[in-house]
Amino acid sequence: MPGMASDSGDGNTSLVQYSPNPQPITYPLHHGLKPPISRLSISWARGNTLRVTVLRPPQPSAVPEEESGGSVVEVKIGDDGDGEIDDAQWRRIAYGSVTPFALLQSRKNSASTLSKMSAFDNSMWSQHIMEYSAEIKSLLGAPKLSYKSPIDNPKEILEDIRKPTCLKAAWELMDIFYADQQSQAWIPERLIDWLADYDCLLSGTQSSVHSKLVDFQKELVALQAVEDHPKYWEAISSALAIGWLEVVVKLLRLHGSYHYDQLGSRETENGLVEAVAVLLSKMPRLRPELKADKLGECYKSKPDFMKAWEKWRAQITKLDCSSFWLQCEHEETRSGLKSVLQILLGNSSSLSNATQQWIELYVAHFLYIRPFMAGLESMYDLAQKCMQMKPVHEHKLIRLLIGILGENPEVIIAECSRSFGPWMIAHAAELLTVGNIQAEILLSEPRYKLGGMCIEELNRLIYAQILSSHALTWQIAPIYLSSCMIQGMGLLETVLCKQALQNNQVLLKTIEICRLYELDVVSRKIMKIAGVHDWKHGKKGSGVFWLQQVRDEVRLSRIAKQLFDFVGKSVSDESFKQWEGLIELLGSESGTAGGLEFLNKYRDFRRSLHLVNSGVATDAAQKAAEALILLMKNPSTPQRFWLPILYDALKLLNWPKYPLFDVSQTNLMLNKLQELSMVKLRPDFVDADLPPEALNTVRLALGTNLGRAILKE
Repeated sequence: MPGMASDSGDGNTSLVQYSPNPQPITYPLHHGLKPPISRLSISWARGNTLRVTVLRPPQPSAVPEEESGGSVVEVKIGDDGDGEIDDAQWRRIAYGSVTPFALLQSRKNSASTLSKMSAFDNSMWSQHIMEYSAEIKSLLGAPKLSYKSPIDNPKEILEDIRKPTCLKAAWELMDIFYADQQSQAWIPERLIDWLADYDCLLSGTQSSVHSKLVDFQKELVALQAVEDHPKYWEAISSALAIGWLEVVVKLLRLHGSYHYDQLGSRETENGLVEAVAVLLSKMPRLRPELKADKLGECYKSKPDFMKAWEKWRAQITKLDCSSFWLQCEHEETRSGLKSVLQILLGNSSSLSNATQQWIELYVAHFLYIRPFMAGLESMYDLAQKCMQMKPVHEHKLIRLLIGILGENPEVIIAECSRSFGPWMIAHAAELLTVGNIQAEILLSEPRYKLGGMCIEELNRLIYAQILSSHALTWQIAPIYLSSCMIQGMGLLETVLCKQALQNNQVLLKTIEICRLYELDVVSRKIMKIAGVHDWKHGKKGSGVFWLQQVRDEVRLSRIAKQLFDFVGKSVSDESFKQWEGLIELLGSESGTAGGLEFLNKYRDFRRSLHLVNSGVATDAAQKAAEALILLMKNPSTPQRFWLPILYDALKLLNWPKYPLFDVSQTNLMLNKLQELSMVKLRPDFVDADLPPEALNTVRLALGTNLGRAILKE
């Protein structure tokens, strides 16, 4: 049963803002500041939003009560639209449609690898399209309201349901005429069902049967004898004309002759009303099945339907010629039921009077005059005749339907793009090309003016651009960009490189997308950018980590130099603690990173030295001595750190039990001190921040160790 729509829009706009009105639109700024306003600053925010900063001039101290400063206002660019779908719902639709779209593209790529598709493959592809369309329809569906009255209102002829959206109505049209190949023989019946679901959307600027019934239902509560009211019979005729049999039967059984106190005196009148109601409930329908709450009898084959149709029409004619009409004393009932029978018999004048719009008259012809209608060409001719009898309603759904009936893919594509936005055209193009060679050529043919792209790819790029402009939907844009063979991957690289890489979650998501699409070059570039950014903004460990991932030896070497500058002129315990964690992050395989090798080896030396200072056994002292010699031999050890390292190792040089260094090792360290005395003469040398007696103390310790080593040998 058709439902009475309830208001569910919030006045917000959809994800895609487009105004068919070429006149300029004014967007008010509610900043709340008193004049004068001295400056305005305008910048792009997320999505299709402008951020406007309104500033007042600074006020002199003499008038402290005057406000100063400014205000920041975000203005969403776009018209008010229908207010059907808010931003949150649009995002749900955008995310929900990704999986069926990606699955269909995967199946299409698999099918394209075959040189020639067989008949079985074509049938399988049609099945894939039907599954795809069914998933999208369920995503766009408007569920019924959760509230249900526990008391059945006998005068409620329309259910209170959530208002459907034009977007789903448009998708249903595409599904009826293109996707569901198995129901091509029952297109008229499916169009009748479509009007039953979405007639409420066509009553915005022009009256419809749905709006007529809604107005009558408001008056129905106060009516005592409904059969005496002319609008009662008008409502029955209008609902019957477009096939709302359930509504008609419910209205008929509100007739006063059904009341207990009227049965004795109005038996004939009640019998006529019930006879019409029974005939309506037995109306033959050329379709495979009906919903459980729908009236009528279904027939799948035309021969069976023709027999039932002729028998049913004969019963109507017999009732129309019955003598019981002479015994019916209620003139309004007699006249109203006669009008109902004329509609059932297919009287063109009665159908025209009962309908409000040409689309309603159109489906009335399917029901009562031309139930065997088949083929878009004959359906379009009938639509033209109905449009001559009824004014054409300038509604986007009607424009789309006319384009479909006229088999004009250009009009369909233009209307989908203009009225329903890039989401619709990006997804509905898959339905339009099913068995439609003209539409497939139109969408898939490369265009020189588009740089070799086709219209299908252009529409996907437009939709992907809208997704990538919003922080909550950019993650799904790669699905659509990867399906664009000409410019998709190039734009995908641009989208990934322009993300806010300072956000760790966004960075990880971006790298994961690069991995999925095998964009190794882009991934390295992004990690390099993230490493430099984190290092410059104080995230030292994170910066080194990302640069290590891409093995950027040049930048790691520069970082090593910056680390040396950061440590200063000494490698004392205090300075070492500041970057010990960073050295830990470098690991044991940092030898390829230039000067960072010194930091890694110095870390090992300090750990061993710490164990010695803690009073651990001689084995730890021996390991610390070996680490010291490695540092002295390593060419990556900076010269300005030679003396501080030896000064830290005084305990090793003066080890009481026996000398830890032999003669050659001691001579190596003495040579380093000698070389250091020559290097100090250079103007660019930076002296270590050590006590004045440090050099002499180290030299004395080395001399003592040399003597002990000679005696030992």
